[in-house]
Amino acid sequence: MDFTVWDIVRNLLLAARWTVLLSLAAFVNGGIAGLIILQLRISRRGWLNRPARLYIALFQGTPLLMQLFLVFFGLPLLGIRVEAWTAAMTGLTLCASAFLAEIWRGGVEAVPKGQWEAGRCLGLRYIPLMRYVILPQAFRIAQAPTVGFMVQMIKSTAVTSIIGFGELLRASNAINNATFEPFLVYGVGAMIYFALCFPLTRYAKYLEDRRACQS
Repeated sequence: MDFTVWDIVRNLLLAARWTVLLSLAAFVNGGIAGLIILQLRISRRGWLNRPARLYIALFQGTPLLMQLFLVFFGLPLLGIRVEAWTAAMTGLTLCASAFLAEIWRGGVEAVPKGQWEAGRCLGLRYIPLMRYVILPQAFRIAQAPTVGFMVQMIKSTAVTSIIGFGELLRASNAINNATFEPFLVYGVGAMIYFALCFPLTRYAKYLEDRRACQS
């Protein structure tokens, strides 16, 4: 098939929409789940803390590809049919929730103990204390690594091409098979990934530098 350079760029940009959408969906869902895991992880009650620690260790200590395989090929064995989009989002969400919970736990532990004591002196119970005093400060501390993890999420979407999800890398493979121009096709694909990730990388560096100046 004859592809012009514009045809290649246009089709890769269209596929990049799915990369962005999957990244955002997994990051948002992973953030929501990560907040729940965070609350369990910082709990002083062992029956809450231990399962959260095991969850985090499991998803941080196993390859993302293996997790995707378990979702995509394992669930149908239990009678639960999943499409490539659902499997990709589920796998990335589970992975993201584990990493975000740990990133934010570091932020919570970095909040001075005086803030906890001040909140208790004001008569705040645990939930209002976390909501109005601790978590806002923790998230501010953890801004840079959170944005940095978003870069990792965008690049991790490439793994979902193996289970058939039509994101940027899978589109690159399909176009390369039709054009036999790997340097051009994968070069354009790499530049698209770079265009998505570089601004976030710079923003994370900016947040890190601003945090250092404030300290």
